[in-house]
Amino acid sequence: MSQIFESGEMYLENILLLQQTQKSVRAIDLANFTGYSKPSISRALGLLKGRAFIEVDKDGYITLTPAGRERANKIYERHTILTDVFIKIGVSPEVAAADACKVEHDISDETFEQIKLHAKK
Repeated sequence: MSQIFESGEMYLENILLLQQTQKSVRAIDLANFTGYSKPSISRALGLLKGRAFIEVDKDGYITLTPAGRERANKIYERHTILTDVFIKIGVSPEVAAADACKVEHDISDETFEQIKLHAKK
């Protein structure tokens, strides 16, 4: 799997979330959703496109490639499960979501799989 940094994973996750709630996604939608500047969005999209995680058509509509969708789904699953686990152990929902966002990018696959197994019990 192509190397990608935490910020790139966040962009992929945000594109996935936007695609779940609206028909199409453009850079301006991502800027409005994240609060990041248009130049920051443009740079990130260029990097993601260069690594074949997204495609941008001539009208500026963004789609996740199969590799991009796989990575976005992986990060989103980690985020939701970690948030749920943190809430179950008594962390407030706001802090749980913020902490899950930090952990989801660095946790090993092995550790996450074990957390997932225990969360299902």
